[in-house]
Amino acid sequence: MSFFFPEMKASQCFSMSLFLLILLISCPWLISANPHLNNFLGCLDSFYSNDISKVIYTQNNASYSSVLNATIQNLRFSTPTTPKPLVIVTPLQTSHIQATIRCSRTNGLNLRIRSGGHDFEGLSYVSQVPFVVLDLTNFRSVKIDVKNKVAWVQSGAILGEFYSEIAKRSRTLAFPAGICHTVGVGGYLSGGGYGLLLRKYGLAVDNVIDAVFIDVNGRILKGKSMGEDLFWAIRGGGGGSFGVVLSWKVKLVSVPSTVTVFTIRKTLEENATNLVHQWQSVAHKLPGDIFSAVTMRKVNRSGKPTILVAFSSFFLGETNALIPLMKARFPELGLKKEHCTEMSWIESILYFGQSQNKSIDVLLDRSYKSPLNAPSFKTKLDYVKNPIPIAGFEKIWSKLYEEDAETAAMAFIAYGGKMAEIPESATPFPHRDGNLYHIAYTVGWDGEENTKSQRYMNWIRKFYSFMTPFVSKSPRGAYVSYRDDDIGTNKKKGETSYAKASVWGRKYFKNNFDKLIYIKTKVDPHNFFKHEQSIPLSV
Repeated sequence: MSFFFPEMKASQCFSMSLFLLILLISCPWLISANPHLNNFLGCLDSFYSNDISKVIYTQNNASYSSVLNATIQNLRFSTPTTPKPLVIVTPLQTSHIQATIRCSRTNGLNLRIRSGGHDFEGLSYVSQVPFVVLDLTNFRSVKIDVKNKVAWVQSGAILGEFYSEIAKRSRTLAFPAGICHTVGVGGYLSGGGYGLLLRKYGLAVDNVIDAVFIDVNGRILKGKSMGEDLFWAIRGGGGGSFGVVLSWKVKLVSVPSTVTVFTIRKTLEENATNLVHQWQSVAHKLPGDIFSAVTMRKVNRSGKPTILVAFSSFFLGETNALIPLMKARFPELGLKKEHCTEMSWIESILYFGQSQNKSIDVLLDRSYKSPLNAPSFKTKLDYVKNPIPIAGFEKIWSKLYEEDAETAAMAFIAYGGKMAEIPESATPFPHRDGNLYHIAYTVGWDGEENTKSQRYMNWIRKFYSFMTPFVSKSPRGAYVSYRDDDIGTNKKKGETSYAKASVWGRKYFKNNFDKLIYIKTKVDPHNFFKHEQSIPLSV
């Protein structure tokens, strides 16, 4: 099927020739860098005409580095040796995206799609083959319909911008997404998306009701024209495999005007081991109104190392309703009124995101660096179906005491509630009923420690291996939004292999992987949209 573009006019041919002449005089190395680049730029110019200078950044452009680095959250992928895009395109209108798809495809360039830049393995802005970054930063419109409790949000908006628009219009509406406000909506929804409301309303994608999508042929698809299969695939099947989602229609959910949060911290000397062991049997059975998490890390107390365990919760209600509930379900935790803080839903995002800025205006700061992550970091994830025994925790603590675990942390996020009620096949995200909680592991370092980065990487890989007996099996589950190239990649010429992709595909999607392959083969039969862990074509 052909693209929907008019034929090039004579005036456009002249414009393209002049553009290329100026570009190649100022930057002659571009031809030797990639023989297809000048043809790609000329192709774009033929469609963009006078708009080209506003949306295209080549490596000789003074703004290239600032545009590339603006949303990179993990400096592990911003080093002198990190492969850089030949071109960054920041489209202003839909036709710019259509042209970028066409020109990348016809000139043999890999296309990477970036909305927020939080990809844990940098797959939205790094490639091992010559590539173009399609950066959706200008597609960030948010439209809220309070009466019907729905919203349209474009993929380039960050969660903070979305939340801020909701909060301006209602204190009792929210969206069940994450606490890191600089995450881009497009990448977030493409992977599933969990947050404080997952036990009440499920994942973010469980609340997506429509989308606007551009396929490999440049067609704009929406609603019924997209088809049920493709709509299913883009809601959790991972970004970069099927096409470009321009915008999403989502259901807004009801929250009380006042919610309650608390964090209780205990060290090993304060019975933390027994408490976290018991938490495993309690948290997933709590009412869906409660989000419950536990974080663990090494600290020093009075000059001696110990493990600090923090029990944090979010409750859809007031303190006087939460305390008797917790006393009945988890009295050992010792929750008291002084532990609790009442606030609005939007303020709880700042609380759990550990923002030092108490104003919700920080949600609009796209350059904000979350204290939850170090400048450079590696993250991995597991699912737990059976409680870890106390003896297991004792071994875990010994690993966290190790020297290279100085900046390591673990987080347990309880499932149950709505998560246990939604079938595994409802969306590509399959990790539903039967999971007590998931574990996120992370280790980080600052820029001055980049020479030691391999030590930290080795530590988290060994720790992940150590955790094997305690987590899900056959397959060992993984979460596609927590990309982890340790479990496998296709790097040869940027292609994807069914045999190799099955290794990580089964971990991310379990039995849903077969359906994703079928849909991928149907909507992108020549595998244009691909990256190191993309959905492969059927064999």
